[in-house]
Amino acid sequence: MKKVQVNNITLAYERMGKGNPLMLIHGYPLDHTSWAEVASLLENEFDVILPDLRGFGQSTTLETPYTMSDMADDLAGLLDHLEIEKVALAGHSMGGYVALAFAKKYPQRVSGLGLVSSQAAADSPEGKDRRYQTAADVAQKGVGVVADAMTPKLSADVRVQAFVRVVIGQQNPSAVIGALKAMAGREDQMSNISSVAFPVVLIHGDADVLIPIDRAREIKAVLPSVRFVELRGAGHMPMMEFPNETADGVKFLTG
Repeated sequence: MKKVQVNNITLAYERMGKGNPLMLIHGYPLDHTSWAEVASLLENEFDVILPDLRGFGQSTTLETPYTMSDMADDLAGLLDHLEIEKVALAGHSMGGYVALAFAKKYPQRVSGLGLVSSQAAADSPEGKDRRYQTAADVAQKGVGVVADAMTPKLSADVRVQAFVRVVIGQQNPSAVIGALKAMAGREDQMSNISSVAFPVVLIHGDADVLIPIDRAREIKAVLPSVRFVELRGAGHMPMMEFPNETADGVKFLTG
């Protein structure tokens, strides 16, 4: 992977293909490899950029608290390094939160926004409490507690489960804790997404038990112009469960 220094961290990324710039942002608690199948389907048409968010994969992190906006700033720094002014963003789960934060802070740099198994609403008070408790558990027991809890919820597909368990187990506990706290503190983006001027696509599985498909339907209700790809039988990992359909949906952003 290539690496660049931004905002006092080392950000690792892969880049492949040629065409309109397209950044695929991974979810929690994974890394860029979760997008591998979709990236291979898109690289003949797009300049695909695959970052590891701060602390995940080969990127480093900070021990001080940070926000979704800070993580969006990391991606802006990467784009500056690559001399890319405008990009389409597709974010999976937490990656969608980062993409939304980027779109709010840098709307002039966004050519399209994709939310894959994600949502624009903030956490409920109970949701925030669960994230903080999980962060405390990771600090005490390590990332294995997250791998055990999340693996069966991410997908019912045993192939995907085997992949995510390994990837989660490789992550830095500090990154997992930092991301949990950043997600708990993120702002509600429903009003912001309702007024965007660029294309938006929603890709969501009806079997997602982590972020119910109703969260995507709420976005569709406030922004009727979105392209909504509902995947029957898909869980929280459509880029691995239904890579062809996910790639086709993402193409809408830059096609």
